[in-house]
Order: sequence, then structure tokens, then C-alpha cells
Amino acid sequence: MIRALHSAASGMFAQQLNIDTISNNLANVNTTGFKRSRAEFQDLLYQNLRTSGVANSLGNVAPTDLQVGTGVKATSLTRQMSQGDVAQTGNPLDFAVEGQGFFQVQRLDGTIGYTRDGSFKLSSDGILVTTDGLTLQPEVAVPAGTQSISLSRDGILSALVGTDTEAVQIGTLELAIFTNPAGLRAVGQNLFAETASSGAPLLGAPGSEEFGQTAQGFLESSNVRVVEEMVAMISAQRAYEINSKAIQASDEMLSTASSLRR
Repeated sequence: MIRALHSAASGMFAQQLNIDTISNNLANVNTTGFKRSRAEFQDLLYQNLRTSGVANSLGNVAPTDLQVGTGVKATSLTRQMSQGDVAQTGNPLDFAVEGQGFFQVQRLDGTIGYTRDGSFKLSSDGILVTTDGLTLQPEVAVPAGTQSISLSRDGILSALVGTDTEAVQIGTLELAIFTNPAGLRAVGQNLFAETASSGAPLLGAPGSEEFGQTAQGFLESSNVRVVEEMVAMISAQRAYEINSKAIQASDEMLSTASSLRR
């Protein structure tokens, strides 16, 4: 009964983490470029009360083990890097990646952050930056007097300046891909950071080899599916309730045992 209390408690802790993960997914359903997470679990160690293949006092060999589990533990929160829906915005500084690849921005500590959020703005110096003022890498400077900006599918940025009739190239977007993008660490601000699990980034131009193409005037939406998250939430809630019932049943059994009289 004591074993059952600990096992059921571990189940409640696990489902609480599951609910926390689902809640964060739902909270970011409208966050540009957000990638949903999924909680994964493993069973804990087992107590062997009897080992198979060992003869008992009567000489009979048990065909199976007699094992009792001790609960569950969370092992990882796996990030799903599937493509989100691409929505048209009409803003010439909104860029989306169709396929693999992350935009690179320079963080305040000098390191490079990676994002699928392509909602860029112009700084006071005419530099392309994120909503938080982080500079797009490689840096792109828009000349003063620019009338319009265009982005090709292969990442070439051109600008029509002043009264010129022909656009001039002002920069090229560079994307980063990873061997294991799910290993990237989320650091907030719609950014990911490189880790040992993700591997080093491979840089390249949009549309080349395994890199996705760029689209101007579009943004990638979150890949959260509300219906799926709601179903997962109901399942987690019921699992939490069942584990709480197991604790109540164990407590009642302990109460019955403690009230025995000779």
C-alpha cells in the first residue's frame, strides 16, 4: 500500500507536467513561429518479488517474473518542429520560410539566436531587426529613400531607391539548419539557442539543397492544433484524477489495517 502511494503520487506529478506543457502550447497558439512541445514519460524501476527460471521449494520453475512497478517519471519535453500554417500579411518586411531553416539574429550577449519568426522591422539606422531590436544576421541595411523592398524565393533582398527604375541588391538572407532541430533550447523571444544535442548549424542560401525557400509578405503561424491539445488535456486530467483515486484507495486500506484489533 505504501508502494501504491508513491506510484500514484509519481503519476500525479507526471500529469501535472503534462498539463503544464499543454497549457504553454495553448497559450502560444497565436505566437508566430512557435513550435509545440510534447511530454514524454518512462516507467520507473521494478521490484523483483520472484525471478523466472528459479525453482521453488517444490522443484517447480516459475514461468514468469513477479515484478511490481514503482511509478512513472518525465524523461523529456520533445519539441515538434513541423511546419506551421503560412498566413499572408501583405507587410513587405514579413518573411516566412517554407521548409527547413531558421533566421539568424544577434542576441544582446553577442551569441546567435535562431528563429522562425520573420516579422522584421527597420531600426532608426535602416537595419533589419526583430520586434525586440535584435539584428538580423548577416546584417541588412536598407538605403535611405527606399520606396519598396522585394525578397526573392532564394533569399535575395532588393530595394527600389528614390527615383530609380531598377532595383538594386541590398543583401542576401542566410538560413541555418540543424541535424537535430528538436535539440535546440528555447530561450524566449521566439528564439532558439544551439546546444550539443542540436549540433552545429549548417548555413546556406534559401532554396539550396535542404534549405527551405523564403516568401515575402507571409508569416508562419504556430504549429499548435487546438483540438489536439484539448483532447490531450482531457486525457491528462482524467489520468490525474485516476491517480488521485489510487491514493485515496491506498489511504483507506491503510486506515483499515491500522484500525484492526486483536
